[in-house]
Amino acid sequence: MAENPLRIGIVMDPIRSIAPYKDSSLAMLLEAERRGAEIHYFEQKDLSLVSGKALGQSTLLHVRDDNDDWFDLGDQSQVALGDLDAILMRKDPPFDMEYIYTTYILDRARDEGALVVNAPQALRDMNEKAYTAWFPQCTPPTLITRSMHEMKAFLNEHQRVVAKPLDGMGGRSIFALQQGDKNANVIFETLTNYGTEFAVTQVFVPEINAGDKRILLIDGEAIPCALARIPTGDDHRGNMVAGAVTRGQELSDRDRWICEQVGPALRDAGVLFAGIDVIGDYLTEVNVTSPTGIRELDKQFDLNIAGNMFDAIQAKL
Repeated sequence: MAENPLRIGIVMDPIRSIAPYKDSSLAMLLEAERRGAEIHYFEQKDLSLVSGKALGQSTLLHVRDDNDDWFDLGDQSQVALGDLDAILMRKDPPFDMEYIYTTYILDRARDEGALVVNAPQALRDMNEKAYTAWFPQCTPPTLITRSMHEMKAFLNEHQRVVAKPLDGMGGRSIFALQQGDKNANVIFETLTNYGTEFAVTQVFVPEINAGDKRILLIDGEAIPCALARIPTGDDHRGNMVAGAVTRGQELSDRDRWICEQVGPALRDAGVLFAGIDVIGDYLTEVNVTSPTGIRELDKQFDLNIAGNMFDAIQAKL
C-alpha cells in the first residue's frame, strides 16, 4: 500500500515577491514537490486561533524551478494546522509583535500534532545577535547595552568596533567605528534611541575582508560547505543585499568546532534548520527565522540541502 503524501504547510511572504533563483524557501518547496507532497501555502493574514484551535486559510501550491514562472496557486480551504505533517515558518523579519503573535498560533499547531520548523519557542527566544551570548567561547568581545557611555568606553578599550541594532537584518544600520571617530556619539545615540533601546557593539574582526561565512545546520549538523559573502571594496558589510559577492568554501577546523558548540543547543531547542554567521574564527550571529544560502551552495557544490532537511523532517514524523 502506498504511503499517503506528506502534507506540508509553509508560512512565508507573498510567493510572487520572491527572487526565485536565490530563495531558500523555494528550494524547500521544490524538494517538497519532488517528494509528491501536498503543499499548503499561507501568509500571516491567513492564520487564526478559534477557541484555542489553530486554523489556516490554505491555498494549494505547486512550484517549479523556473525563474520567470515558478508557482501556481490552486484551491483554497480552511485547514486545521495541527493536521498538517509539518509547517515551515519562513516569514522574513522584521521580528515584530505580529511575528510573535504568529508563533503563538504555530505553538498551538505544534500542540495539536504538526511538526513546526523551527520550533515557535526557539523563534521567540533566539534573537540572531543576542543568542550568541550563550556561546561566549565562540564570539569576539561583545557588548549589548542601552548605555551610550558603555558603548563609548567599549570603543575606547578595543579601538575598532562594529555597532548594530538588535533587530536589524540584511546589513541595515551596521556601523564600523574606530577610536576617535567623531560620528561615534551620534551613532550610539541613533542605535540606542538616546539610551532607550538595546544595541550591540562588537570588536571588529578584520577577516571580514575574506567574507562573512554563512554556515547552514540541519538538526544540529553542519553542511560541510560555507557561503562566504565578501564585501565590495567600498563597503564593510558582508551582506548580499549590500552588494557582497558570494564564494563557496569548505569549512575550516575552527568552523566545525563552532558548529559543535552551537549545533546541539539548536537541536535540543527544536531548531531543525539554522544559519550561523562566522567571520574569521568568530561566531557573530545565529539565524533561526528564515536562513538563506541553500540555492547558492547547492549550485556551487552539487548539493541538495533541502533534501537533507526533508530527510530530517521525515525522520521526526
